Amino acid sequence: MTDTHADAQIDITATLVEALREESPLVQCLTNTVTQNFTANVVLASGATVAMVDVEGEAGLFSGIADATLVNLGTINGDQIVGMREVVSALTESGGIWVLDPIGVGGLPVRSALAFEFLDRAPTVIRGNASEIIGLAGGTGGKGVDSAQSVDAAAESARSLAAKTGGVVAVSGEVDLIVDAESTIRAANGSDLLTKVTGGGCALGAYLGAFVSVGVDRGVGMLESVAAGASAYTVAADLAAENSHGPGTFSPQFLDALYSMTADDIRKRAQFR
Repeated sequence: MTDTHADAQIDITATLVEALREESPLVQCLTNTVTQNFTANVVLASGATVAMVDVEGEAGLFSGIADATLVNLGTINGDQIVGMREVVSALTESGGIWVLDPIGVGGLPVRSALAFEFLDRAPTVIRGNASEIIGLAGGTGGKGVDSAQSVDAAAESARSLAAKTGGVVAVSGEVDLIVDAESTIRAANGSDLLTKVTGGGCALGAYLGAFVSVGVDRGVGMLESVAAGASAYTVAADLAAENSHGPGTFSPQFLDALYSMTADDIRKRAQFR
């Protein structure tokens, strides 16, 4: 990424961080039970609002109210699967913004089948670690929520998924890779402590949905909006890590950083490649 393009992306990121607080988009989260609380707190700290409506008969209806929806396959059960299918059908019809997080795809049969089913409905954004993205593209997945592959190893798979869906794919790692069918952005901030807190990746899916929502309202491209979200999230992690002694202190510091992070923090710290 040239310096000029990086500077432009930093400006977009700073603008959308402020826009998120001004607009307070509503993010619907159909997500796993392990991380619901953390995900909700991340969304709220960022300035957005959140609801966990995932039951049959309500989930699809609520997706028409929400500005963005997260579909996370972390701890799926029969009832939630019905709600997810209802949401995905409604969003496919309405063209609404939704993020697919295919946790554990490629290694486990039920979630893999569901992820492939949802992939055919063209999610706006797919977010996962390298192994999950490779698995969703038909390769060999990783071990649950952990990645056994490097981000670079997932680049071809990410590009093929973006071409298939017409959306954006975000591969989380030491340097995040964000691609659409034609272009690539790498967001290079972040702290390893983010991987030591349960829910860091799950909450990112909801956070990216919020950024796409406010980006669309301002005419920002989908790729740039997702890259802005990935960057802001990891800048907050950098800020939190400076005042943390380990995972136990990092988690509340991270929420505080999301809450207080300014456009100037983004301009001083955000790194794109």
